[in-house]
Amino acid sequence: MTLAVSPTEIVLAEPRGFCAGVDRAIEIVERALAKFGAPIYVRHEIVHNTYVVNDLKEKGAIFIEDLADVPPGATLVFSAHGVSRAIQVEARARGFRIFDATCPLVTKVHVEVAKLHKEGYEFIMIGHKGHPEVEGTMGQLDSGIHLVEDVAGVARLQPAQTEKLAVVTQTTLSVDDAADISAAVKARFPLVREPKQQDICYATQNRQDAVKFMSPLVDIVVVVGSPTSSNSNRLREVARKLGTESYMVDSADELQAEWFEGRHRVGLTAGASAPEVLVRQVADRIKALGAVSVRTLPGIAETVKFPLPKGLRI
Repeated sequence: MTLAVSPTEIVLAEPRGFCAGVDRAIEIVERALAKFGAPIYVRHEIVHNTYVVNDLKEKGAIFIEDLADVPPGATLVFSAHGVSRAIQVEARARGFRIFDATCPLVTKVHVEVAKLHKEGYEFIMIGHKGHPEVEGTMGQLDSGIHLVEDVAGVARLQPAQTEKLAVVTQTTLSVDDAADISAAVKARFPLVREPKQQDICYATQNRQDAVKFMSPLVDIVVVVGSPTSSNSNRLREVARKLGTESYMVDSADELQAEWFEGRHRVGLTAGASAPEVLVRQVADRIKALGAVSVRTLPGIAETVKFPLPKGLRI
């Protein structure tokens, strides 16, 4: 299809795509497959990306939700989102060989919750109901942790006490939305304890900042990411809030030519669980619609690297 006015330039956000936690999680599954052979069982999608999950399935990974679906003595990997204490206890009781691919930045939140719980704290968790990271974090305690999804929900919170109250955050939220909800929590509960460093991860922050920088420079933003990816959805929202039309695609096949009619400059980014190969495929498809140049914007160079669990290190 030839557009009346074709896109002429693709502008790439920097940074984009895989973060250190995603790199680590995928490597854990691949190394477990190499060391112990297929099948390797993974509790929940290792990361929220269709391409990555399908690739690992082809290599011998089996993704499950119920531990009853894992045979005795099998190798089990917990996803990057983390799991509840109940899941951890059940997995150990069933005798699996376990490797924990929980992102260390999520684990940091779990450790903080456990530490402060021993000191008598209750918690307010800012996050999205049903997201596996939220379920994992809230599942660190049997009670005393309350979920809030938006500013309006703060008024409905009913903690048992307010003298020892702490706030924690899902790591993949919109930085701006989380700040608004945190401010509302602080206004209602002035004594609330906030994290020494915000829980939203460096990669989520960096990718949102990159989209904020890119959006005013382009006519449209395309985010590469799967529908289940929280941080990818937030990138699309960030662009739209800045007034730039934005779309999210799981693959190049989902691009629609009419999106680009009359749009000269296309901004392209990817969520933290989306591989660069998908970005290249999307860029190639946009080139086929008429774009003749590609340039990468300046941005933060990420050098974070997380160690692998014992038993998988070379």
